[in-house]
Formats: sequence, C-alpha cells, structure tokens
Amino acid sequence: MGPGQLWPVLLLALVLAVGSQLQEQLPRESHNLNWNKFSGFWYILAVASDAQGFLPGRDKRKLGASLVQIHRAGQLKVVFAFTRSQGCQSHTLILRKDGKKAVFRNALKGVAGFRVLTTDYSSGVVAVHLGRAGRTSRTLLFFSRQNTSSFLGLKKFVDICEALELARGVTVLPKDASCAHTILP
Repeated sequence: MGPGQLWPVLLLALVLAVGSQLQEQLPRESHNLNWNKFSGFWYILAVASDAQGFLPGRDKRKLGASLVQIHRAGQLKVVFAFTRSQGCQSHTLILRKDGKKAVFRNALKGVAGFRVLTTDYSSGVVAVHLGRAGRTSRTLLFFSRQNTSSFLGLKKFVDICEALELARGVTVLPKDASCAHTILP
C-alpha cells in the first residue's frame, strides 16, 4: 500500500472509531429493569425537549413529579405533574409494553414511547416520545427520589441530552416542590 492510499484508510478508521464511541455513549433501553424497584414516586428535576412551549416561563416553573406503578402484567400506570401556564396539572396514562422492545406505549393518548434509559433506582433518565397528527417530540426527564441532585447525576443527564442532540433544550427546574407534592401517594 502506497502513501497515497494510507490516508483514506486512516480517515476511515478514525470515522469508524468516533462513530462507535458515540454509539457507546448513547444509552440503551433497559430490558432487565426491575419495575418493582423502579415503581414509586419520582421528582422530575430537569427536562430536555425539542417540543416548543413545553414549559411555562421561568417565573412559573416548579419541580415536576411522576408516580410510576405496575398496573397489570405488561402495563404501567404513569402519573405526571408539571406546572403549565394554567398552573399545576397532572396527567394519568396507562401504557402497554411493546412485545419486542423495552418501551411502553399508548397510541390513543399520543405516547409513542416511554422508556427508562438509565437508572440506579435512586435517579434515572426517562425518554418520552410523543406523536400525534404528524407532529412528534422527544423529551428527556431526569428522575430522582430526592428533590435535589448531585452534580454527577445532573452531568450524566446533560451528557445523555448531548448524545441525543437535545442539549439546547435542557432546563433545570427550581426547587419549589409544591406542584410535585400534589401527586404524592
């Protein structure tokens, strides 16, 4: 192989190495998640979304919350509480497990996917993919059992947001838990 042929081979090797590193950074869906351990009350400390107008103005934002429960075999009941422009609102969804992927869905409610990307059962990152009438959005939620987070936990969330190209939409929510506490079990 001559010197002129070596550069394209080195460039290809570099592109493949960088691409495989990026794939390793992207979190994978958790097929072996223990839903009994994951179930329960979660604070939502940070959000990243490509949806316009997902959160109200800065002066009205509060911590979100989610209550995740096993509803029946292959089903989850998920309650979300968020501050919206009209105040604190909660939504209850019954999601069904996809037979082939580690994702839960409810097409009638516009939830194309609810999946836990990573968790140690004290914090975690959840991806919610919404889609209805040709419009779709992706939202990442940073869940925590506590109403505060460690720097490393938040950094991990931001790293995942960057890998999934949602870093521009990252919002850390203020510590006001008055809306979150409306769905405490």
